[in-house]
Amino acid sequence: MTQPLRVCLIASSRFPVAEPFAGGLEAHSHGLARELTRRGYAVTLFAAPGSDSSLNVHELAVDTFVPSATARADVGAGPAQWIQEHHAYLGLMLDLARHGSRRFDVIHNNSLHHLPVAMASSLEVPFVTTLHTPPVPWLESAIAYAPKSAAFASVSAFTARSWSHVTPSTVVLNGVDTDRWQVGCGGGGSAVWFGRLVPEKGAHLAIDAAAIAGVPLDLAGPIFDPEYFAHHIRPRLSPTVRYLGHLCHQQLVEVVGRASVALVTPVWDEPYGLVAAEAIACGTPVAGFHRGALPEFVTESTGILVTPDDVRALAAAIPSAQALPRHGLRTYALDNLSRERMVDEYESLYDHVVTNYCAA
Repeated sequence: MTQPLRVCLIASSRFPVAEPFAGGLEAHSHGLARELTRRGYAVTLFAAPGSDSSLNVHELAVDTFVPSATARADVGAGPAQWIQEHHAYLGLMLDLARHGSRRFDVIHNNSLHHLPVAMASSLEVPFVTTLHTPPVPWLESAIAYAPKSAAFASVSAFTARSWSHVTPSTVVLNGVDTDRWQVGCGGGGSAVWFGRLVPEKGAHLAIDAAAIAGVPLDLAGPIFDPEYFAHHIRPRLSPTVRYLGHLCHQQLVEVVGRASVALVTPVWDEPYGLVAAEAIACGTPVAGFHRGALPEFVTESTGILVTPDDVRALAAAIPSAQALPRHGLRTYALDNLSRERMVDEYESLYDHVVTNYCAA
């Protein structure tokens, strides 16, 4: 392209794109918007209320639609949050269908909602979607109606393979801000587990493995499932297993940077595994389960992966992971896991999509 593009970036309507991030999707949107803006792109971010005001944010106001009592009484009525998100994305896509071609050169759908993909054929703007999850029925259905000009990216080779029966996609491995995820002091501290406290992230297995290994453990992250926390995490807390809360970014970097090892324990196939990349950027080795995309960047030089759900194997891996040279992890992150590398690849994808759209 001869000049930076005007980019419409569609993010989640459920959680703000702001620190402390609710999850990897919000961190991904924030990093992409910030780096594109730094490079001179005119980025408009459509995201949940409360998103970072330093970005050019247009709120997806999910609370503006309240269905009538009659509609809510219908046996087929969806949950209130689903209806509100549907209404927010419907309004956005109808607006883009009317005015998008005058405002934007490319639209990048970074949400998990099906409507942006399903309605992409109504737009006169090149359209890119990043696939952040394994296949789900509503997105498979939407992709069946996506225009042939629409392009798809996957956050890992594992995710691309998972979607290959539906659509081809370009692998753009997620990146982290290596300027902010810095090497910590020493790395001789407790083990660390960080992320959303929900059953599928498996924090209880990390606690059990650390106990077997005789290693103290710090946990950090938002409690998204209070029942899971009450029944599986709180009873396991002790003087050697501490829950530090939902930390701000700088606090989290300090905790991860001083940890001796980061435990990554998903009980499902992670489409990427952002916490592992963040730990590696801090020079903190990973001990975790061999699932999903984690083997793509948790290598013999950055960590040790064991059979999924095998707590004793994970406990045995902790000392070996702790012994890995920390400077090698940082070098690997700078070469392979940086946000700059990720955005370089998205720039190439934008250029390809826009060029082909204009030639069609």
